[in-house]
Amino acid sequence: MAPSRSPPQQRTGLVLTGGGARAAYQVGVLRAIAALLPARSPSPFAVLCGTSAGAINAACLAAGAADFRHAVRRLVGVWRNLRAGDVYRADAPGIAACGARWLAALMLGGLGRRNPASLLDNAPLAALLARHVDFDGIARAIDAGALDAVAVTASGYTSGESISFFQAAGGADGWRRARRIGARADLSIAHLMASSAIPFVFPPVRIHREYFGDGSMRQIAPVSPALHLGADRVLVVTVAARQGAHSRTPADGFPSLAQIAGHALDSIFLDALEADLERLERINRTVAHMRAASVPSAPLGLRHVDAFVIAPSEPLERIAARHLHALPRPVRFFLRGIGAMRRSGSSLASYVLFERPFCRALLRLGYADAMARRAELERFLGLRATRAATPRPAADAGAITPLPA
Repeated sequence: MAPSRSPPQQRTGLVLTGGGARAAYQVGVLRAIAALLPARSPSPFAVLCGTSAGAINAACLAAGAADFRHAVRRLVGVWRNLRAGDVYRADAPGIAACGARWLAALMLGGLGRRNPASLLDNAPLAALLARHVDFDGIARAIDAGALDAVAVTASGYTSGESISFFQAAGGADGWRRARRIGARADLSIAHLMASSAIPFVFPPVRIHREYFGDGSMRQIAPVSPALHLGADRVLVVTVAARQGAHSRTPADGFPSLAQIAGHALDSIFLDALEADLERLERINRTVAHMRAASVPSAPLGLRHVDAFVIAPSEPLERIAARHLHALPRPVRFFLRGIGAMRRSGSSLASYVLFERPFCRALLRLGYADAMARRAELERFLGLRATRAATPRPAADAGAITPLPA
């Protein structure tokens, strides 16, 4: 008999951060978690929250929450076979059209309403989402009790606010904090396209009266939506390498435009989560001191929240540098001009490197990193070690071994 997910008094949330193609790492971690569950188990996460590409992963899990392993298997299938052309126009005409629009706008002082809005055209992503995300399945999972809530976060370009669009059971209410809003919605392709619209790289998306971009912008509290939606503890899967994984190397010249842009994107995608986790730890320490002093914390709205963080054991831009050749030739030509094809610019390239070799490498790394902490994961999720772990794929294996049936 398959165990039910966490009881109401211990609702576990999953927080998936942004990062473009780097989000393949998250799916590797999810694959390890699925391998620890019996067949046909519902999702161990009552609340799913995602931002940017993490929002896409969260929506796919929400739609298949009644059978977590099957939902993860579908995600693995998509990511391990992904090509750049599935996400954005990577053919020569598409790249040339984008370049021509930017060149014309710069030389002519703008093209009015036809001004380019992004470096790349991500229209293929909408078609990919239409094929692989069952949005009706989200409502079915909530109605069946396999899921309490799912949220995807986007950033409003006019309001400057971070808005978490959530779909949840009837009791969940929206919220409003400084620059942060929780708004109930029936999630759709538009919400995922908006949440994953990397600034400058992909165009903004209009929802109702406002244009939205990548949810990592202005998201000062990435863990907060999961807590607002009732999670008592959270598993956070980030694409920022663990502290100490980076090493300082001498500069090999003036930073390229790609290196500067990559640094800016890293700040958008990675820094807020680290600050939010530090804030959560301080609150936990405060609650512990108040309990020791027999001071009630409830009137202050403070509560202890356990957070379990899984992060890459190796910087993902370092892996990207080994796979830049996998990008289509027109994209390589386009990126070479701004220095993104050099090792120093690989951070920027890693966000758009939606190609099989890179994605499969991240799937393997995510799986290995999660399995290396298997005992901790099982304790955190309340799982019993009833089966042997799925064998770790060989480091040079081109394919991901399937989940056991």
